[in-house]
Amino acid sequence: MKLLLVEDDRKIAAAVQRGLQAEGFMVEVAHDGIDGLWLATEGSYDLIVLDIMLPGRNGYRICADLRAAGQWTPILMLTAKDGDLDEAEALDAGADDYLTKPF
Repeated sequence: MKLLLVEDDRKIAAAVQRGLQAEGFMVEVAHDGIDGLWLATEGSYDLIVLDIMLPGRNGYRICADLRAAGQWTPILMLTAKDGDLDEAEALDAGADDYLTKPF
């Protein structure tokens, strides 16, 4: 299974990547929204793990752009934003699930 992880905090990204790879997943990482959107549209992934607060383009916009383009790869929002409105906005943008940090 191949995943795209879009996370700007390099320590968190490295830890999540190591954990997923230890479970047998192939993981590509982007550290900003622009690279994340590009990889998501150019690559083929079984899952996209997407932070919300990203430089360049936020996770809500990336998710909405992918859905508008007909990209239906499952998206898990992984974020420090833990409000009900944040989760609702992510799901309204097209995310499949929402998980808050720390996890």
